[in-house]
Amino acid sequence: MKKLTLVLAFLFALHAFSQEKSFELTGTLKAEDTQLPLESATVYLERVKDSSVVTYTITDKNGKFKIENSTYDQALNFYVSYVGYGTYFKKVEINKEKIDLGIISMSLDNQLGEVLVKSTAPITIKKDTLEFNVKSFKTKKDANVEDLLKQLPGVEVDEEGKITVNGKPVNKILVNGKPFFGDDPTITTKNLTKEIIEKIQIVDTKTKSEAFTGEEGDQENKTINLTIKEENNKGVFGRVSAGAGTDDRYEFAGMVNLFDNDRRVSVLAGGNNTNSPGFSFGEISKMFGRGGGVSFSSNGSFSLGGRSFGGGEGITTSQNAGVNYADVIGEKTDVSADYFFSSSNSENESSSERETILSDSRYFTNSNSRSDNDTDNHSFNLEFEIETDSTFQINIEPSFGYSKSRTRYLSNEESLDEDMLLTNQSNVNSNVESDVRRFSNDISITKRLGSRGAFIKAELETSVNQQESDDFLESNTEIFGSNPEIIDRNQFTDGEKHSYGVSAKLSYRLPIVSKKFFLNFDYEYARDKDNNRESTFDFNNSTQDFTDFNTDLSTDFQYTDYRSIPSVGLSYRGEKLSGSFDLGYNIRTLKNQDLLRPEFNVERDFENLEVDSYLNYRFSPKSSIYVNYWLDNQPPGLRQLQAYEDVSNPLQTIIGNPNLEPSNNHEFYLGYNGFDWQKRTGFYVGANVSVSDNQVVSKTTINNETLKRTTTYVNVDGNYNFGIWGDYSKDFKIDTLRTIKLKLRANYNTSESINFNNDVKYASKSDRISPRLGVDFIWDKVLEFKPYYQISFTNTAYDIEAFDDRKFTSHNAGVRTATFLPKNFEWRNDISFNYNPNIADGFQKSAWFWNSTLAYSMFKDKAVVTLKVYDLLNQNTNASRTATQDYIEDKQSTVLRQYFMLSLSYKFNSLGSKGETDDSGVIFFD
Repeated sequence: MKKLTLVLAFLFALHAFSQEKSFELTGTLKAEDTQLPLESATVYLERVKDSSVVTYTITDKNGKFKIENSTYDQALNFYVSYVGYGTYFKKVEINKEKIDLGIISMSLDNQLGEVLVKSTAPITIKKDTLEFNVKSFKTKKDANVEDLLKQLPGVEVDEEGKITVNGKPVNKILVNGKPFFGDDPTITTKNLTKEIIEKIQIVDTKTKSEAFTGEEGDQENKTINLTIKEENNKGVFGRVSAGAGTDDRYEFAGMVNLFDNDRRVSVLAGGNNTNSPGFSFGEISKMFGRGGGVSFSSNGSFSLGGRSFGGGEGITTSQNAGVNYADVIGEKTDVSADYFFSSSNSENESSSERETILSDSRYFTNSNSRSDNDTDNHSFNLEFEIETDSTFQINIEPSFGYSKSRTRYLSNEESLDEDMLLTNQSNVNSNVESDVRRFSNDISITKRLGSRGAFIKAELETSVNQQESDDFLESNTEIFGSNPEIIDRNQFTDGEKHSYGVSAKLSYRLPIVSKKFFLNFDYEYARDKDNNRESTFDFNNSTQDFTDFNTDLSTDFQYTDYRSIPSVGLSYRGEKLSGSFDLGYNIRTLKNQDLLRPEFNVERDFENLEVDSYLNYRFSPKSSIYVNYWLDNQPPGLRQLQAYEDVSNPLQTIIGNPNLEPSNNHEFYLGYNGFDWQKRTGFYVGANVSVSDNQVVSKTTINNETLKRTTTYVNVDGNYNFGIWGDYSKDFKIDTLRTIKLKLRANYNTSESINFNNDVKYASKSDRISPRLGVDFIWDKVLEFKPYYQISFTNTAYDIEAFDDRKFTSHNAGVRTATFLPKNFEWRNDISFNYNPNIADGFQKSAWFWNSTLAYSMFKDKAVVTLKVYDLLNQNTNASRTATQDYIEDKQSTVLRQYFMLSLSYKFNSLGSKGETDDSGVIFFD
């Protein structure tokens, strides 16, 4: 009994000795030279035994800081880091609940004594740069850059891979200051590994010229620069992956990177038939799901991050390959280049039901279609940055592209009047092949003048886009009623669409107050020219060929837009306040020459004011407010100005209006963003208002008996849009391992549109509110649990009795989970529920969608075996309801259905080695 008592006493004492202790550490920072408080200094604690970061914070405007945390350690290393001052160090004993360090004086670098320590601060806040030390943020061993970004305070990465920093979107990611496969951030974030990165720098997005002259950049967009560790700038690393699944599903991907100091070469290739662009390596859930981040266009092609992959709404098979190169030529020229090839095939079937409301009646349209699209795309981009000396810079950025596509399309459609009597029906069978060649080149030459901030800059932008197409069309249209009509077409159309653009701009900045207040002069001349020809030939039964020229269905015109824009402005850049106001005068000539119908030639002259202005005030490095106002004008489109009758669709005739005026658009934006580093709280809010004068809208008249439509265009006043959005996030730290993150997002939008319905002018007002709540529970290295719920309410009201007001509600909920136990296992689930009660009968109103992934790491995390299940419940659907001013449409099309896939990925890395053999057994040389 005594022995048992002794054992229990020993265990109790051991537990008491090693139990986690909560503490609160406070103090105040002052500059030794000025005795002023230091705001936004980084204060952090590290473990004594392994220098791992325990926690950190940022001082407030009074120089005060407070760190609340818990630890098992008896003592921690305390550091303070601030730009321009030496790093302060002190070993702190964690022997009581509240520890006050009092006033800490920070010495300038050139006055440092024994307190000088190399800074490893988790966060460094400079005037224009936010910098994170990668070593300070914990991730899983196999983390990529996207995994790392998710750990950084103020940085959000959504399920589609879109990145925001303190509420502002990231539109560019650089590696060592250079582009990595163009401007597509996802290629970088999903394929580069954390282990090679030393620092992450976040700045306002700027062009090369803006960075060179010190101009303000795009303050509403951010650029992330990944700095590679010095020892990792030489070597080879990469990853390969392949997977096979049920229903003949497959995926493969590979990427190899060669770094040799300033020279960098990267090669990637991939392919799959799972609707993914193919860059991912399949080990967890990266780029895995319902085509997240992919936008589809009406011609069946899709794009990701500005790159075209072909495809469509249905099921896409894609292959791609690319190479990226960056180097320094001599001592004065930086060069980067990338080539990218993508090929895809997409198949889709869709069906829709539409109810069109007229001022005195309504009718119904049912349609079914099937499409098959093949696309091959090549793109090649170059970038040269030449600095002949510290005051003179030349930037040259040519880009080339070629794409070839073929689309086969079948459809049938029927229209019924409000008594459900069949009024017309049509069938279409088309086969279109097209070739597109693209070229553009941007050149900027910048000369800095003196040391006060003056400069002169010349810019030249040119573009050429040439498209040729062959279109074979068979259609049958039948119109019923008292005057029945049948229209059969069997045609071939040879099309050419050539566009040429050139823009030259000269800028001069004159300093009024050195490096702060400037007078800006700009002059821009631009010309855009379109040559469009469509020669349509009817099938001749005698010759058995398409030889009969159809003038009514053919076009041949030249459209030119000339612009001459002188402008003058003021700009100011202070420590906290910055802004600019630019006023321009746009002298524009629009000229259209119709070579088939000279009587419809148009030439119009317009003169308009343009305004571009902003004001930004930084309350502190943690928060700022931004105001922007624009006034611009948009000319009418080419087809909108052409007065001839376009009867290419037998059921719809389009007649342009040569008397259209340009639309003037006023837009105002107000935004506030802030992140409290001490409280781990982010709050972002924004509002925008846009008002359009002379907006061009369509005016359609419908024959009630045949339901044939005739459309023209007119200018209207009174269209506006107002929106407000807010985002709030808060981290609650339970202990050193567990954290709860609350995320609340909401947006409200209201708009009014002036339109016409059967010659009746009316206004429609639409209101939409959509709140979203998410709660993330993170248990480090154990569990992630992230539920969310979003509801959307839409209400549309009309000022004419013929239209009933409409109300729609939709629900979206889900949960994302990750389990990291047992060791080397990772199990992830993505479960969502969508419910739209307004969908018409016969279409799926609700669905559960569940993706599940189980991964096992082996060979020291170099290899990962993954089992994925897509659409575990086999309920995937893309049923949707669209409501516009005059119709409601329910649509459903082909979706990717359930499959299981087993894949294997393997990574290799020789960065930092010198001709050594890495663990994979592959030898790499310098």
